[in-house]
Amino acid sequence: MVCPRIGDEGIDEKSIGGDGIEEEVSEESSETTIASVVAVAQNLALDLPDLRVEMLHGRMSGDAKEDVMTRFADTAHPDGIDVLVATTVIEVGVDVPDATTMIILDADRFGMSQLHQLRGRVGRGVLPGLCLLVTDADAGSPSRERLLAVASTTDGFELSQLDLEMRREGDVLGSVQSGRRSSLRLLEVVRDEDIIDRARTAAHAIVESDSELTSHPALKLAIGSIIADEQAEFLEKA
Repeated sequence: MVCPRIGDEGIDEKSIGGDGIEEEVSEESSETTIASVVAVAQNLALDLPDLRVEMLHGRMSGDAKEDVMTRFADTAHPDGIDVLVATTVIEVGVDVPDATTMIILDADRFGMSQLHQLRGRVGRGVLPGLCLLVTDADAGSPSRERLLAVASTTDGFELSQLDLEMRREGDVLGSVQSGRRSSLRLLEVVRDEDIIDRARTAAHAIVESDSELTSHPALKLAIGSIIADEQAEFLEKA
């Protein structure tokens, strides 16, 4: 079971996508109602007295986390764990073939790529996996639509395309990684992918034959008028 919060003092582990970019999360839920690892684990221990329930989160020491994962992965361990309540610390690097079911509470608090990474932690053995996304987000809201998109496909590339369509590309010549504040005036990355691809091919051909744009003074002037030094740095990195 996955929760977005460790305890009751606030959201402890941000919703970070697989590429390390902080993703948009729902603002619809009051923070006082967001599920926490500590509270959920305590309640489950009372509701499931015959099962061993343990917690796993980023504030635990490395040794403590390793001990929990060892006991969770080894079904024959005398102190084996039946139910693990964790934060996104389990998002990567966890391979437990016998883990078949994951429940993500307040799933609207996580980004699409992160949900995709999380659900990949179950069903890694011979048995099929089941991932349940639990949310109070209103029907038709952006948060609910994102969850429906995640549920609609298990293809990571297709999901990234849907994510881009919903969150938009942000500023392709700046640090804003999502949203509608874009340097592009007439183009949209998803809608005009073919045009952008052809323009990129043409640009490569021009630069290879005339890197200083000596034979293309009008193009050089136009580029200089819209691309500042800071934006040029982003192009160099790309």
